[in-house]
Amino acid sequence: MLLAIDSSTGTSVAVVDLAGGILAEQAIDDTMSHAEVVGALLGDTLREAGVVPADLSAVACGMGPGPFTGLRIGIAAARAFAFGAGKPVVPLVSHDAVAFAWYSAGNEGDLLVETDARRKELYWSAYAGLSAAGLPVRVGGPGLARPEDVPESTGTRLEAAAVSAGALGMLAELTWAAGNDFAADEPLYLRSPDVSISSRKRVTS
Repeated sequence: MLLAIDSSTGTSVAVVDLAGGILAEQAIDDTMSHAEVVGALLGDTLREAGVVPADLSAVACGMGPGPFTGLRIGIAAARAFAFGAGKPVVPLVSHDAVAFAWYSAGNEGDLLVETDARRKELYWSAYAGLSAAGLPVRVGGPGLARPEDVPESTGTRLEAAAVSAGALGMLAELTWAAGNDFAADEPLYLRSPDVSISSRKRVTS
C-alpha cells in the first residue's frame, strides 16, 4: 500500500494498493495553492482510506516535469512525510502517470503528453504503448519547448490539465512488482527558477 503525491500541475494525493486499486484520492486543480492545500489533502486522503502511516510501504512522488514553485512543494511534502513515517520515497516521472492512465483506459498507439510549463511553453513526453509488465514505454522526453517546437506525434496528442496521484501510485505499485527501476530522485524542473542567488562577492572591510 502506497501514499502518492503529485504537484506538477495541481495538487493530488492518493492511497493505493496493488490488489485493491485506488483506495482514496483527493485533488485540487489550482496551480497556485500547493502549499496551502497539501497538508489537508494528506490528512483527508488517509482518513478516507482508513489507513495510518504505519500501514504504508512507501511514498510515491511525482518528480515532474513541472514549474519550480509548485513541484518542489509536493516533493518536499512527500519527503517529509516519508521521513516522519520511516518509509522510503519512490520517485516517478509525472507524465508517465498520465500515459499510464490513458493506456489503462483502453487506448492504444503512440501518445504525446503535454502539460503547461507557463511562459507560453509546454512540457512534453512521448510514449509508444505499454511494456509486457503494463508500464508505459517512454521514447522521448521529458522536454520543454514552445508549442510550435514540440515534436510531431504520429498518434494522440494529449494536453493534460492534471496528474492523478491515483494513477501515479498504481504506476509505482506495478513498477515495484515488476522489479523495474524508479526515476532519478531529482526534480524535473527543466528550467532555472525565476530567482537566483547573486554571484557577486561580498565586500568586507
